[in-house]
Amino acid sequence: MMMKKFKPIILFFLMLVNCESDDQNNLLPYVLVNETINLSNPEFINIQVSGGWAYANGGIKGIVIYNVNGNSFKAYERSCPHLLPSACSRMTVEQSFKLKCPCDQSEFNILNGTPLTPNINYVAREYKVTIINANTLKITNF
Repeated sequence: MMMKKFKPIILFFLMLVNCESDDQNNLLPYVLVNETINLSNPEFINIQVSGGWAYANGGIKGIVIYNVNGNSFKAYERSCPHLLPSACSRMTVEQSFKLKCPCDQSEFNILNGTPLTPNINYVAREYKVTIINANTLKITNF
């Protein structure tokens, strides 16, 4: 009899524990991202090598593209993930390995988007990067 009372409570608790948290936040609006990057263009010369990065158009405040190891790429929204978009909320790349928010000097790891600054609870918004061919990347959020 007592077990019947606890079943709904246990089920509710398990549902809460199993729910995946969304790394995205509700501060940043959804915008469609569907960008094609031609690595042969002069503005993308730096991302042709491992550890290289470049800014691209798209997203809310632009996109940062990072060459992880010569064969894989990461792309992040430049809008600070923990703040409403504003005049100062466009992140920049610092020391080639972190993203920095000029509004409050918070920093994020360029390899995985995680915050490097204490008390920041959101990761940088990451976009999907598909390698189309040796000279072309496709960046999307779908």
